[in-house]
Amino acid sequence: MSFAGTQRYIATPELMAAVNAAIALQKPLLIKGEPGTGKTLLAEEVAAALGAPLITWHIKSTTKAQQGLYEYDAVSRLRDSQLGDARVHDIGHYIRRGKLWEAFASEQRAVLLIDEIDKADIEFPNDLLHELDAMAFDVYETGQTVRARHRPVILITSNNEKELPDAFLRRCFFHYIAFPDADTLRQIVDVHFPAIDQQLVGHALRAFFQLREVPGLKKKPTTSELVDWLRLLMADELAARQLTDAPAEKALPPLAGALIKNEQDVQLLERLMFLHRRQGR
Repeated sequence: MSFAGTQRYIATPELMAAVNAAIALQKPLLIKGEPGTGKTLLAEEVAAALGAPLITWHIKSTTKAQQGLYEYDAVSRLRDSQLGDARVHDIGHYIRRGKLWEAFASEQRAVLLIDEIDKADIEFPNDLLHELDAMAFDVYETGQTVRARHRPVILITSNNEKELPDAFLRRCFFHYIAFPDADTLRQIVDVHFPAIDQQLVGHALRAFFQLREVPGLKKKPTTSELVDWLRLLMADELAARQLTDAPAEKALPPLAGALIKNEQDVQLLERLMFLHRRQGR
């Protein structure tokens, strides 16, 4: 099993090597990078390339590691016992499988995405160490041991909101997705919009990178926001013409709300544009 990118996902040689190294070592692949650089999409494309089912576990601030294994619904069992339901004698009826159990039970090797692990409590990664090492866990209510039929390919994404424990990091193969350069972004744009006007792409990329290079910007625009912005420009000829006609240094780009997502950055850019216009007089 190896990954070489797909028609709709532009993967660098370093990223492909990282995916294949993690598969060969049978270790989770920990992917970090700016939001919007394709970390979550990578798991979808790896699953598609390998012909494997994708199981996604989206992590929230309230997510506990136990939920990835299973949950015992004691409330439903108590209610059924009060109603005289015969199912109360089968405790397995009240065990709900988690995403890790789904991946372990898959009839073919699955791709498991643990998405945005850094959103959870700091102890969350440590609570999964044994299960990820042993590829097995116990269901205490039934005395059952669940073992992986096939070791899943595990991809874990992080936006670096908090540091991950060293013990967890030692068990992962790590790769940081650097922000794409202009040539790679052109390839990504061509994948999304094969018939796009290349002159429009040139002007858009110039304005896009100028925005990203503004010092003090609270949130830099990302790849996914560039794609959304180009989709809007293609649908709005007037906005596209404004982009190609107006120097990016003297005014905010048209439909900038697709790129700039908070008022502080808008105010910063407007001040910089004002100063640039004054200096240009």
